[in-house]
Amino acid sequence: MTQAPKFRVWAPKAKSVSIAIGAHLRSAEAEPGGWYSTELLPDGADYFVRLDGRDRPDPRSRFQPAGVHGPSRFVVDRFAWQDQAFRAPPLSAAVLYELHVGTFTPEGTLAAAAHKLPHLVELGVTHVELMPLASFPGRRGWGYDGVALWATQPAYGTPEDVKRFVASCHAHGLAVLLDVVYNHLGPDGNYLAEFGPYFSARYKTPWGAALNLDEAGSDEVRQFFVDNARMWIEEYHFDGLRLDAVHELYDASARHLLQELSEAVHALEPVLGKPLCVIAESDQNDPRLTRAVEAGGYGLDAQWSDDFHHALHAALSGEQSGYYADFGRLEHIARALTDGFVYAGHYSTSRRRRHGRPLGDASGHRLLGYLQNHDQVGNRARGERIGHLVSEGRARIGAALVLTSAFVPLLFQGEEWGASAPFLYFTDHQNAELAEAVRCGRHDEFAQFGWDPKQIPDPQAEATFRRSQLDWSELERAPFKQRLAFYRALIALRKRTPDLLDGRRDRVQVSFDEAARWLRVQRGAATVLANLGERRLELPRPAGELAISFPERTQASPAPERTPFLLEPESCYIFVAGALKAADA
Repeated sequence: MTQAPKFRVWAPKAKSVSIAIGAHLRSAEAEPGGWYSTELLPDGADYFVRLDGRDRPDPRSRFQPAGVHGPSRFVVDRFAWQDQAFRAPPLSAAVLYELHVGTFTPEGTLAAAAHKLPHLVELGVTHVELMPLASFPGRRGWGYDGVALWATQPAYGTPEDVKRFVASCHAHGLAVLLDVVYNHLGPDGNYLAEFGPYFSARYKTPWGAALNLDEAGSDEVRQFFVDNARMWIEEYHFDGLRLDAVHELYDASARHLLQELSEAVHALEPVLGKPLCVIAESDQNDPRLTRAVEAGGYGLDAQWSDDFHHALHAALSGEQSGYYADFGRLEHIARALTDGFVYAGHYSTSRRRRHGRPLGDASGHRLLGYLQNHDQVGNRARGERIGHLVSEGRARIGAALVLTSAFVPLLFQGEEWGASAPFLYFTDHQNAELAEAVRCGRHDEFAQFGWDPKQIPDPQAEATFRRSQLDWSELERAPFKQRLAFYRALIALRKRTPDLLDGRRDRVQVSFDEAARWLRVQRGAATVLANLGERRLELPRPAGELAISFPERTQASPAPERTPFLLEPESCYIFVAGALKAADA
């Protein structure tokens, strides 16, 4: 006889557990291992888990409609999926698009974001990467201070709205990835410690206590996060996950949590009949993350490459403060394009020690390359995008180098048209003491960059959030319209040029002149020429036809290779040879 499903909660610290549904109190029966169970709750019931007389939200709650301190809502999944035939394209053919639901549209909801999917399809992206959806305090935030990790942020919509958004993406041919935060929880509404030994007594993170991944009681803590990863993929049909700051996952176990997560996600592929991916953010420049488990790695599919971003940003902007002190030369861009990591055992001035190790022969598809992302824009004092800091020509050079690289390109929302809106750091903490601590922390953090604290907008002000929302009317006006056309052309060229999709770093040839500030990148039949300087230059003309340029040039018949080619200041030119020419660019 099949046993009826139960409602269960892990609470080994509690002496008694019951479920409070309004005025009704239902006792829970103790089970081995610190678990308590009772019969399933009614669909739509609002409830608390009562721990020794204290009412707390359920750690595995699917929805917190009244916020992270309010009652949990029991949600039965009845969504009618129609996406069984959808298969995400491989990362080798991917162009990712990072999206923050609250600022992507004026409405700031998943329903409103779904109306913009045709724009992403026309742009040519393949994967939408949503910044965290887990519930956090208040209505405004980036999502990295989430505390109800199984519940969707109510300001964005209901759990069914999340499923409807994913289904709409799949109907448009777009895969969807979710950014999840497993390295820490936010400080407000975090009740996990009252349930069990979720936090470490040994390790600390920049945001507070680290998760207990290798001490007493850690088996169920680890399972909490593995089950969470599976939930987003099984219940919500996400095509993969992005793991935030995995270098803050402290785990001395023989089998690291990252390996366990990767194996758990990839084990769903034959069950669900579709490919899945797990991507990490890490500042360690460690190839072990994406190395196969059989070769001593963790088996993740890819990791973000901050080195490539920093090399581009410093060379384009001239910034040398903070971690940008390690970058700024064309040599660093060249090393990133060919070696993957700029610092692969090299001495880092900002860290005052050696950093990283070589990527080896790993494909470029193991790294994500980007000119902008939420961190590198939003963690500036005034949230400036690259277009706010450099000329149009330099911004386009950066885009061209990203979208012709051997890496998996990632764009940040609005980048494709050079959006005027900044992306600022914003919060909506209800605790006044915490809000003030966040303000002071931002001031201290920016001191290393020499930024004036007076320039930092108040993260708690709603105006700070509103300023960060995209203005979609810009798409029909100059110069935004022209920037968008440039990005569309770059993505289309990448997709139809096999030499730009192969991921072979050993086939990337880079030459440059540090003094004259020109750079040449060749990948098979495709060649990029860029002039980052302020003087007009002459270089030998690459083979093939001019496919894309800035400033724009009329496409002429191919001239003999080595014929002098004039490079305007702060310009970029992409040539494609042979049958791969971009005749319809």
